[in-house]
Amino acid sequence: MTKKLWAALLALSPMLGFAQTNIVDEIIWVVGNEPILLSDVEETRISSEAYGQPVDNPYCTIPEQIAVNKLFVHQAELDSVTVSESDVIRAVDNRINESIQAFGSREALEQMYGRSVSQMRENLKKQYREQMMADEVRQKLTTDVKATPAEVREYFKNVPNDSLPFIPTQVEVQIITSVPEVPRAEVERIENKLREYARRVNSGEADFSTLAKFYSEDGSARNGGELGYMGRNQLVPEFANVAFTLNDPKKVSKIVRSEYGYHIIQLIDKKGDKINVRHILLKPHIDDSEIEKGIARLDSIANDIRANKFTFDAAALALSDDKDTRNNHGLMANVDQQNGTVSSRFEMQDLPADVAKVVDTLSVGQISRAFRMTNDKGQEVCAVVMLKNRIEGHPANMTEDFQTLRDVVVNKRKEEKIEQWIKDKIKTTYVRISPNWRNCKFHYEGWVK
Repeated sequence: MTKKLWAALLALSPMLGFAQTNIVDEIIWVVGNEPILLSDVEETRISSEAYGQPVDNPYCTIPEQIAVNKLFVHQAELDSVTVSESDVIRAVDNRINESIQAFGSREALEQMYGRSVSQMRENLKKQYREQMMADEVRQKLTTDVKATPAEVREYFKNVPNDSLPFIPTQVEVQIITSVPEVPRAEVERIENKLREYARRVNSGEADFSTLAKFYSEDGSARNGGELGYMGRNQLVPEFANVAFTLNDPKKVSKIVRSEYGYHIIQLIDKKGDKINVRHILLKPHIDDSEIEKGIARLDSIANDIRANKFTFDAAALALSDDKDTRNNHGLMANVDQQNGTVSSRFEMQDLPADVAKVVDTLSVGQISRAFRMTNDKGQEVCAVVMLKNRIEGHPANMTEDFQTLRDVVVNKRKEEKIEQWIKDKIKTTYVRISPNWRNCKFHYEGWVK
């Protein structure tokens, strides 16, 4: 079973609710200061079976996998690693929403797991927070792992052809986006609301976190708008420039406009070069008439490109509202969240859904009709795309797939480094296993002291 699947199962298991099993809970392992409960094992076992991935020898394998994760959590606590509460909430919300879609309705999900969505959400928060802390430690451990071109060539030379990774069909896509104009009246409506919220907080009439829970349109609303400790470079510049000037936790900032919408901010605490704030985000509501204007404008631009009045590259550079792609002539970038590498190639499943649906109908060099989509900032925008290239599926080769092969080498080295770290960490970490749970052939030696 892959590490990714293990992480998913460990994250999903708190949704199940151990109360359904009618078994008396007990502590079966302790790793550092972290207990592992019988319920942790049972919930992961049930989850794996529910998703068609039963675990061999579950009462040995699952506790060890949980224990390995606890090693990273223990190290994160020693290193004072913190994670953004808004990231935790966003991950939990995404998981809940995916599960609701999978089961067809909120009610069906609750019936399946025997608990309310709000209960699932609370249980998932701790699990995701720990998983993110563990991932942060893993990332720090392997951040300096590299591979030179010579080392990649050596790997390619020594790998049998039938063992080379198969590269699925990939596409390269260029995009031009247009953000519909927000009427001044809509901006004034939002600003007036935010001014009123700020007045109520500053006068002591209302609590900021309560207002955030009721009115903010950001995922952090569930946590009273709190973002958790974050560095300046983790926040968009407009937001950071105001947030880092705040000194009085009782006062509310001026209105801040960012690519996400309009905010007011309240300081919670400062710790070194990090800051913890809460905010209320309101997003402008865009009329369909403005969307239609944007689509008409982009269709006109696309027609001019087809008529060879100018190129897609030039149009993207001069006219696109998307700053992330504009300076690259509209070429979309695929960022690997695990290792940070950037590529212009996407598998269809990795493209934004609205874009993938359109690209799937295009031939190479063809320009789409304009369409509406939601970008990664949650904004509704208009877009037109061109399929720049399609690379059919093939065994990896040095000419076309150097980056993929380099990633294979780097990931192999990262796994080796992580494996060695786990072995060393077991030796220096307090571990206690209940006698009834020791009679196992564990993957790692040294658990039983």
